[in-house]
Amino acid sequence: MASSSAGFVTGLTAAAMVTVGYLAHQASVNVPAGLGQAHPGKPVAAVSKAPRDQRNPAALPAGSGRGERVVYSLDDDRVWLVAPGDKVLRTFVVTPSTVDPKPGVYAVTSRSNRITGTDGTLIEHVVRFASVDSVTIGFSAAVDGSTAAPDRRTRTGGIRESRADGDAMWDFATIGQKVVVIR
Repeated sequence: MASSSAGFVTGLTAAAMVTVGYLAHQASVNVPAGLGQAHPGKPVAAVSKAPRDQRNPAALPAGSGRGERVVYSLDDDRVWLVAPGDKVLRTFVVTPSTVDPKPGVYAVTSRSNRITGTDGTLIEHVVRFASVDSVTIGFSAAVDGSTAAPDRRTRTGGIRESRADGDAMWDFATIGQKVVVIR
């Protein structure tokens, strides 16, 4: 009797494994569009050097994504807040951190209204979207309005913006908002 029970259990286990495999396959081929596109804090796709309008350096770079998003250019130290339909709501120059995120598509992972930055400066409207070698990357504004370049000997991830630009970023870039980093 024991051997027939073992065979029965083995048969049920095999049938269950086949069923789970089939359902997993069905789920993978029926994933809704956009699901899994932007993983918080991790680049999803490499974005090459986006073409620029040489006559208007503040123009939104072609090839910087689609839909509502924050676009951050590492080469230009510039940010664009983009509404649906590629309508630029605001663009501004930033002071980069000492640690850059890799080009790619990210999502806003956390926000803080007011904290002390790694450089000891009181900052507000912190919008975080990436991490590089244990350094958290995000946009912020110094409460005193300063936008001085950070000490290059310190690994920081704070991309500094003016207080007015920080207010605009805070209102626009809520949790989950897409952030596209380009060269």
